Amino acid sequence: MTTVDPTAPAGAAGSDRPRRRLRSSLRQAAAGRIAVLPLLIFVAVAFGIPALAMAYGAFTTYAPGQPTHYTGGNLSASLSGGYLTALLGSVKLSATAALIATVAGLLLAQAVVTSRFETLRHVVLSASGVLANFGGVPLAFAFVATLGNAGVLTTRLDLTSAGWSLYTFWGLVLVYLYFLIPLMVLSVIPALDGLRRQWREAAQNNGASLVQYWRHVALPVLTPSLLGGFVLLFGSAFAAYATAAAMVGASVPLITLQIADALNGNVSADASNVALAMSLDMVVVSILVMALYLPLQRRSARWLV
Repeated sequence: MTTVDPTAPAGAAGSDRPRRRLRSSLRQAAAGRIAVLPLLIFVAVAFGIPALAMAYGAFTTYAPGQPTHYTGGNLSASLSGGYLTALLGSVKLSATAALIATVAGLLLAQAVVTSRFETLRHVVLSASGVLANFGGVPLAFAFVATLGNAGVLTTRLDLTSAGWSLYTFWGLVLVYLYFLIPLMVLSVIPALDGLRRQWREAAQNNGASLVQYWRHVALPVLTPSLLGGFVLLFGSAFAAYATAAAMVGASVPLITLQIADALNGNVSADASNVALAMSLDMVVVSILVMALYLPLQRRSARWLV
């Protein structure tokens, strides 16, 4: 039980309360910083050191028996010739696949959200969680066995005579959609759940049709989430390597394949620093992508809380 000095001024006890609250909040903030310190150390070690090593290698050259010196030639080489073509090809492929997956994922997610069958929702979400992480060499082999030059569907439907080829730009887009659409479904379903039923009822009471509701109410609210999902899909497709390497090889120019060839010495014996410069280019593109994604995510959260 707290005793109050009768000789103290009447407002002294009340004036101490803001100070105690301030000290308590400062202690909580300090405890929060200490708690997050292990995560910051892990990020610094796992991502910071490799990033610094990559940046150092991108701006230096090394030859046996000669001192290392700084140069911008690696970065210039990574943004010219075939390397620039591969970078633009990766951006084009990622943007195309992400755009198609965004539209298809939105339609599929809306069908799931409005369905009366709760079991369907659980099945689609479970399947999306699995398929969104199914990629790499197994996915490439599955498509080659199904839609390759001697694939099951290719031979039975005689797709070759119609001009179909899996080992092209659009064939790779089709393969990427296999894991991008489920990823979009997982990303947009929480936003669709956040659309309040009262909004649709209010629109209907004011004479709005379903198309008008989506055009003037639902889509403006969902736009930040859709753009954020597009950016997420773009980053996932942009960083994919194993699927393209196992399926198309060098027939489709991609930056990840160029980096692998440079590191393995398939292009030039001393191209490892150029590979690091190309990796730095990818990091810059990824930073730009995340710079767009984070503000959009915060903006959508304000509407859908």
